[in-house]
Amino acid sequence: MAHNHHSEHECCSHEHHHEHDIQQGREQAHHHHHCESGLKGQIVKIVATVMLLVASVIIEKKCNLSVWQMLLVFLIPYLLIGFDTLKEAAEGLVHGDAFNEHFLMSVATIGALCIGFFPGAETQFPEAVFVMLFFQIGELFEAYAEGKSRDSIAHLMSIRPDVAYVERNGQLESVNPEQVEVGEIIIIKPGEKVPLDGIVVEGNTSLNTVALTGESLPRDVAEGDEVISGCVNLSGVIKVRTTKSFGESTVLKIIDLVENATENKSKSETFISKFARVYTPIVVFAAIVLAVLPPLFSGDFAGTFATWLYRALMFLVVSCPCALVVSVPLTFFGGIGGASRKGILVKGANYMDVLAKVGTVVFDKTGTLTYGQFVVTAVHPEKCDECHLLHLSAHVEHYSTHPIGAALRDAFPDEAIDGCKLSEVEEIAGQGIRAKVEDWTVCVGNTKMMDAVGAKWRDCECVGTIIHIAIDGEYAGHIVINDKIKDDSAEAIEALKSLGVNRTVMLTGDRKEVGEDVAQELGLSECYSGLLPADKIAFVDELLNSRHSTLNNQLAFVGDGINDAPVLARADVGIAMGGLGSDAAIEAADVVLMDDKPSKVALAIRIARRTLRIAKQNVWFAIGVKVAVLIFAAFGIATMWMAVFADVGVTVLAVLNAMRALKVK
Repeated sequence: MAHNHHSEHECCSHEHHHEHDIQQGREQAHHHHHCESGLKGQIVKIVATVMLLVASVIIEKKCNLSVWQMLLVFLIPYLLIGFDTLKEAAEGLVHGDAFNEHFLMSVATIGALCIGFFPGAETQFPEAVFVMLFFQIGELFEAYAEGKSRDSIAHLMSIRPDVAYVERNGQLESVNPEQVEVGEIIIIKPGEKVPLDGIVVEGNTSLNTVALTGESLPRDVAEGDEVISGCVNLSGVIKVRTTKSFGESTVLKIIDLVENATENKSKSETFISKFARVYTPIVVFAAIVLAVLPPLFSGDFAGTFATWLYRALMFLVVSCPCALVVSVPLTFFGGIGGASRKGILVKGANYMDVLAKVGTVVFDKTGTLTYGQFVVTAVHPEKCDECHLLHLSAHVEHYSTHPIGAALRDAFPDEAIDGCKLSEVEEIAGQGIRAKVEDWTVCVGNTKMMDAVGAKWRDCECVGTIIHIAIDGEYAGHIVINDKIKDDSAEAIEALKSLGVNRTVMLTGDRKEVGEDVAQELGLSECYSGLLPADKIAFVDELLNSRHSTLNNQLAFVGDGINDAPVLARADVGIAMGGLGSDAAIEAADVVLMDDKPSKVALAIRIARRTLRIAKQNVWFAIGVKVAVLIFAAFGIATMWMAVFADVGVTVLAVLNAMRALKVK
């Protein structure tokens, strides 16, 4: 009866999840559609402005209109393309953030529109629209390069348990985990998630802890052992006395950590915004000084004011940071494009800025520096040869779904076709498997199993999981199984050191000796083992707080599991493995490595540094040309073609330089 109730509940729960997924899918699709339609709308606006601008220039040449009439003609394309910028500038003024690029663009273009009203001055209407058009093209590149910001990590909810089976008055009740009190007894069957933290009071089993610790080797638990919520029960039925309420449970803490970690992250401002904050007030005050001071000292303020105001407005037109506003986002866009060709996805230009300044790289172990798959690394026989030991253990593990069983079968692939007879297979929870292979009784398991059959086992100096084998009650040897280090992990650490990233740290949920063995082999500078997600966050926080105030002091975290999501979000820049990594980790990260190669971390830093170098070249080139033309404008010797070159010409050259960022050697 209880069983039917259980399956019925699972069915309802499944439907509820299905509806939740559909709703979530709709929301994400809506968000994606909204982003795309925004970009399309901007492109349509730019094309429409170009057509209207061409029409306006033709009307100016063909029709003999007054200055006021011409202003009205050019205001149509100007307002079409510039309305958003003018609005941003006005909002900036209201909120006390006057000196941004929107404000400078607005002042410069309104100045260009006004110049034509001075006696003897030529109209600059087309230039005003051109400048605003270029600015919007730059904004378009920026919006496209920034990409969609990460969505909330809804996938993490999949580790949240929906139901707990509680023993109350001799009956098994299915309740919401939130309704279970501390000290109550819950029953967890194979295949179910552990709903609350507690202590095992009856039974033994293996737990899949991959969602929490990222470690793919299941953990055996028996009476008296602690279990944490979010794990999946693999083999036996266990009774657990709860030690924490649902609100205090490990799984809920992880979900909260992820939701809050993003808020703790300092938002790196884009390079151009920082620059505009310094550049804009200097230019505006210089223009005001140019318009007011010379007439004051000339002795004829009224007579000379118009001339100097005209020069000041010309000064503003020249000073328009178009080349910067277009080329800098485009450089980042190029860098992001170049990186994506190499299988490195950077989720925004601001992360390029941070990547370039990385001085500490913190790695997760399993699935990041290692494959997260178990392989046989050593065979130490006592009574037979290596081949025979592997042959027998592969047969015994024939039906096992445990990762260790799979590793033993992979080590002896002929097991399925060699015709040996397998019978009396018996799995002993918490110990191993006993079976008859031909006429031998073979036990494959841990030291508890060896003690139970009276086989005198021998320990091993190798690091890893030791599987002992007894044949007919006599000890036959042992096999060492370990997680295999990725082929390019050592190369990754070496490449980081060559870039000046000397602090490489590994955080792992694995045992100390396993962690230290990997760290030593790869040449990592530090290693911390036996950590849960909350411990990893604490370690990263400590590293963030203790860093030196040097130029390259940003911290990158590289991980792949759901358990890494909070740390990925907390680090200055989070780098996730995109091939086999969990959806939650990929969502939380700022950079995703599509082929899971740790060596790509150094490549990502190299691309970011080169991108920043090109952006800085563009900035200094543009400023150099502009300063020269501004000096000419102040003395009244700047011609319009100079102003156009200082704006449009410099922009074109800067854009061509920016395109270099697309090519990655």
